[in-house]
Amino acid sequence: MSGKALGAFGASLVLAVGVVIGLGGSAQAVPPGIPSAATAQQELADLTVAPDGSMDGYSRDKFPHWHTVSGTCDTRETVLERDGDGVEVGSDCYPTSGSWTSPYDGGTWTQPSDVDIDHMVPLAVAWRTGASSWTQDEREAFANDLDSPQLWAVTDNVNQSKSDQTPDEWKPPLESDWCEYARAYTHVKYLYKLTVNSAEEGALEDMLGTC
Repeated sequence: MSGKALGAFGASLVLAVGVVIGLGGSAQAVPPGIPSAATAQQELADLTVAPDGSMDGYSRDKFPHWHTVSGTCDTRETVLERDGDGVEVGSDCYPTSGSWTSPYDGGTWTQPSDVDIDHMVPLAVAWRTGASSWTQDEREAFANDLDSPQLWAVTDNVNQSKSDQTPDEWKPPLESDWCEYARAYTHVKYLYKLTVNSAEEGALEDMLGTC
């Protein structure tokens, strides 16, 4: 891989995020790097449209997560602190208070156990659209990418209903989130030079049309 994709890999591997123990972090409503609708439309047009590849050899273990980001904080804990409201953490970096609002369904939760960290582009989707040829380090960087809109704090059962489905198969329950979801999904595919199939492309076009 080269260019923009390698830059995304490298940046996420060296990112250091400080978590202040016992102090609530400032809330960030959404992950970083979501492009405008116009930019996402151009990125979608630039993606290679191709049939999905094989799932042979796929395992989530080939996308190691969650890795340590800083001190005792792993990627999941970092996203919980980043995207929550009034989050306070203990010495082990696990949240002791705070709340999280899931953009997919609008649910608000005060227990971290009710919140999953969703991979915007599911790991299995990445595998069959290009990641099967990546190195293990590249796949680990993708699965823990804090620099792009790849990781989202969402309601656990909503994330489980999404599973490894693409936008032609699953969309957020809140139609008002479709624009943001499609912008983020398209951008991650673009950053990592992943392909889209024709049904996936059509669904993303429709969702971007709601912007």
